[in-house]
Amino acid sequence: MADGLSFNNPVFTNFAFYATILVVKMMLMSILTAYQRLTKNVFATEEDAASANARRKPGKDVIKPMFGVEAVERVRRGHLNDIENIIPFVLIGFFYVLANPDPYHALIHFRVFAAARILHTIVYLGGIRQPARVLSFVTAYITLAGMAWRVFKMF
Repeated sequence: MADGLSFNNPVFTNFAFYATILVVKMMLMSILTAYQRLTKNVFATEEDAASANARRKPGKDVIKPMFGVEAVERVRRGHLNDIENIIPFVLIGFFYVLANPDPYHALIHFRVFAAARILHTIVYLGGIRQPARVLSFVTAYITLAGMAWRVFKMF
């Protein structure tokens, strides 16, 4: 079996693939947040509101910084939740790869975590009722805990 951090190592290759998918998904959430802010004219800072006011048509209300618009906040909270979960996956996953897990079991961990996080985003942004969101969160969390446990067993 190939060692460590090499694309000759199937565990590392699979980790790199799923970690990249999740990081790109997290990046897209920031673009979606900006899109919601622009389309709803909801800006968090004076300078952003001033820029929007410079482009507004005469007779339209002056835009002021505001918070609490649900369409924007839902996407922003989803992005924050990604940051809180995907960054630990990348960090723990890095050490997990170095723990030399069985390639099949590692692939299952990576796939389940990625699927659960993508499902969590769909459920959260879609406003689907509980327990769908909590089940996807717990699935990802337990999967990540299993990866961490494998790393801890190395000590």
